[in-house]
Amino acid sequence: MQREKVSQRIRKYMERRGMTLDDLAGRSGLEQGFLRTVLEEDVYPSLGPLLKIARALGVRLGTFMDDQVSRDPLVIRKDQRQEELSMLRGKDKPVELRFYSLGKGKSDRHMEPFFIEIYPESAQDKKLSSHEGEEFIVVLSGRIEVLYGQEVHLLEPGDSIYYNSVVPHNVSSKGTDKATIYAVLYIPD
Repeated sequence: MQREKVSQRIRKYMERRGMTLDDLAGRSGLEQGFLRTVLEEDVYPSLGPLLKIARALGVRLGTFMDDQVSRDPLVIRKDQRQEELSMLRGKDKPVELRFYSLGKGKSDRHMEPFFIEIYPESAQDKKLSSHEGEEFIVVLSGRIEVLYGQEVHLLEPGDSIYYNSVVPHNVSSKGTDKATIYAVLYIPD
């Protein structure tokens, strides 16, 4: 069974709500050109803009990844992880981040847990994003750099960071190797 792309899910919710691209831009605060790229070229935005799109559509961020409901407790075995979305700098560009949802299927969740692979390409364009909520990150391998407002934090395996995501921030790989992290996003209702 082929997974439905994030852009297809966004379009589906736009259609359900009778929203145009102009409506989505107005409600999300994102530029139409940016949204057109997301919808037409399957270029996935960072979590900040994706969260703004979810809010504008009146859905949870996880809605773009869920396609079935599980029972409590939700158990995801390491070998059962599935890549849910990859963030690209543009069409035909290298992948910067690969997200594996660890909460997919838990429809009543208030947190978004992820296993994330962060590639060296993520350091090329460090755009800051901000959104409501909080984030908690634990580094598993490699090194990451977290820009948080005016601060720069370099994290290594075993290090963690917990911050308010309303402050503009960026998470990227530091060095020439891929880094891996666990991240949990809390997004208030």
